Amino acid sequence: MTKLKSSNSKPAESNLDSTIEEQSAELRLLRKEVAEWRRKYESGELRDIAFTNSEREVQPLYSPLDAAETSADALGMPGIYPYTRGVHATGYRGKLWTMRQFAGFGSAHDTNERYKFLLEHGQTGLSVAFDFPTLMGYDSDHPRSEGEVGKCGVAISSLADMETLFDGIPLDQVSTSMTINGPAVILYCFYIAAAEKQGVDSRKLRGTIQNDILKEYMAQHAWVYPIEPALRLIVDCFEWSAEHVPQWNTI
Repeated sequence: MTKLKSSNSKPAESNLDSTIEEQSAELRLLRKEVAEWRRKYESGELRDIAFTNSEREVQPLYSPLDAAETSADALGMPGIYPYTRGVHATGYRGKLWTMRQFAGFGSAHDTNERYKFLLEHGQTGLSVAFDFPTLMGYDSDHPRSEGEVGKCGVAISSLADMETLFDGIPLDQVSTSMTINGPAVILYCFYIAAAEKQGVDSRKLRGTIQNDILKEYMAQHAWVYPIEPALRLIVDCFEWSAEHVPQWNTI
């Protein structure tokens, strides 16, 4: 039986050859331009920049050549390991990033009113700023809290405070970020318990606790426990949440 050839095969092959040639010409031109830039760069005057935030050596210039010469395995696809192009296949085309303003005003009641105002005006998540006694694990009536209660954030000393903070806000419909480290696991438990009192299953909760005690030793210095037990609490939080609050970012 004679195999019939498509009448369109030659035009298709011709178009492919033309496209490959055009791309090759573009790459040749780009390599020439990069080489010319490199000569000018190396003959120019440079400052001594000793510090970089990257763990790897950072090149002074990146061009489409770098992308063209990156292997497909290293780049990956959106939503597929190693997630170099994001964890969601649809990216922000499927859902916009969460918009939330860092807020905490004196009392839980005042902050609750602020959260409702923000949500009514288009905010899609909540971000809790705690006062310094709360960050340090002190109740508002502790002698060391005097003069600091409700400053620079909301005072949360109990489950009742957390319930007031989110009164009338369905916790299965918003994601909540809590910027707290030393007593993070305690505030996290308050939040889960407040949700349960609303009738919300912990598996439906979405949000983040900062929960990074090492940051406190480097920056704000609001630690509560020594490093080893603090890290143990953090890891225990990871383990429990993976099963019971799977949508939550635990650090």
